Amino acid sequence: METGQGQSSVEPRGLKVRLRGWRNRIIGSRAFQRHAAANPFLRPIARARAGALFDLVAGFAYSQVLLCTVESGCVQRLGEGPASTAELADLAGLSGEATLRLLRAAAAIGIAEEVAEGWWMLGRHGAALHGNAGALAMIHHHKLLYADLADPLALLRKDRAESTALSRFWSYAGAEKTAEEGEAGAYSQLMAASQAAVSDEALAAYDFSRHRSLLDVGGGHGAFLDAVGMAHPGLRLGLFDLPQVVARLEAGRVAVHSGSFLSDDLPRGYDCASLVRILHDHDDEPALRILANIRAALKPGGTLLIAEPMSGTPGAEAMGDAYFGLYLWAMGQGRPRTAREIHAMLREAGFARSRSLATRQTLIASMIVAHA
Repeated sequence: METGQGQSSVEPRGLKVRLRGWRNRIIGSRAFQRHAAANPFLRPIARARAGALFDLVAGFAYSQVLLCTVESGCVQRLGEGPASTAELADLAGLSGEATLRLLRAAAAIGIAEEVAEGWWMLGRHGAALHGNAGALAMIHHHKLLYADLADPLALLRKDRAESTALSRFWSYAGAEKTAEEGEAGAYSQLMAASQAAVSDEALAAYDFSRHRSLLDVGGGHGAFLDAVGMAHPGLRLGLFDLPQVVARLEAGRVAVHSGSFLSDDLPRGYDCASLVRILHDHDDEPALRILANIRAALKPGGTLLIAEPMSGTPGAEAMGDAYFGLYLWAMGQGRPRTAREIHAMLREAGFARSRSLATRQTLIASMIVAHA
């Protein structure tokens, strides 16, 4: 008997449950914790586990330090070379004491580094962040998420029944909603800034040269198609998105088609279609409708590529379920799905077969290729 999505009404028993219970009793024992901390062989493990636990407790503070260093302009300035505390204080509009508190916090999490007394440069994480336009855009965008997560339990208890900062930002994505052109533009700019890493993963994982044409469904301002087009100049390209999104695009190599992938027919004549970070933004019924709509537009043998972070991906579990699980809940629609769930939806939508593709950075995106 099933009581919910994948949930049995029978309490689990057996060896696995007994072993997990034994493990939890041992790890949770204060006597064991004291013994591990005192034992020179177990001490490194105990310290690492204690540090990981504290990172979970203090993670929100870390994210706020990160936001401050980006929004103040400190990360961008330090990317140009060493800067003094006084210069960074002027840049951020903070007192010297507040700036020093921020910079020391940033140094503690690897964003900044004090290279001489009162002089700062980027730390390891800061150097990687400075060159990542997508990550910087998401950090700015996260202010909306932080506002919605001020009381996360209250957010969950509302069961998506009330508007949130994120749901208002993403209002254009709803099946029955429309957005002002400015809202659609803000969405597309964010997607374009964060698309480069996903494009790199897709191009490394899949050979687009086997196709004559590619239609990017929900393609925004065409950042993904730009990347694919540069790598495969002979490929005919098409983009399908809402009228208020594609109205900003200029005619060029990409054929622009306007409409809703939830209710309008997709253009025919493309032997490959792509869904890049689209499916997880929708609940199951509209997500299945999108897949069926794409299947109807493809001739037998046509290909669909899906690229997005997926739930349960080894090495990226926290991104899939902890981050996107809460993010999409606050957004008001969508959910992270496992590759197995997506394969099942593809079969239901009429695709003949599908398979997962290995990507270099599953934290950025996993991929599935399906054939009509």
